[in-house]
Amino acid sequence: MRPFACDMILIEDGKVLLIRRAREPFKGEWAIPGGKIEDDETAEQCARREMKEETGLDVEPVKLTGIYSDPKRDPRGIITAAYLMRRIGGQVKAGDDAGEARWFELTALPKLCTDHGKIVEDAMKQL
Repeated sequence: MRPFACDMILIEDGKVLLIRRAREPFKGEWAIPGGKIEDDETAEQCARREMKEETGLDVEPVKLTGIYSDPKRDPRGIITAAYLMRRIGGQVKAGDDAGEARWFELTALPKLCTDHGKIVEDAMKQL
C-alpha cells in the first residue's frame, strides 16, 4: 500500500508560507509544509500536527483543495491530500524536517519541489 500524507497551503496577505526541506528527498528545496498521516489520526489531524511541527503555527483546515496521486510525484510513492489552511495562532518558526520557514509573494514563488507548484496554483483557484 502506498503511504498517505497531507500538504498544507497557508495564504495570508498575498503571500504563501513555504518551508525549505532539511531532509531527503528534496533536501534544500522549497516546499509547502506536509507530512505522512499517522495510523491513529485523521487527515485533518495530520494537517494540524504537521503544520505545527514544521512552522510553529496553529491552524485549522478550511477546505480540501485536491488529492495528488501520480506515482511519479514523489520517490516514496506518497499520495497526498492538500488542504487550504487558516492560521489560528502561533509565530512562524521552522522545526522538524523544515530547515527554514518563510513567506513568499504569490507572484514571486521560488521553484518548488515535486508538484507543489501545481498544488499552490490549485489552491489559489479556490480562494
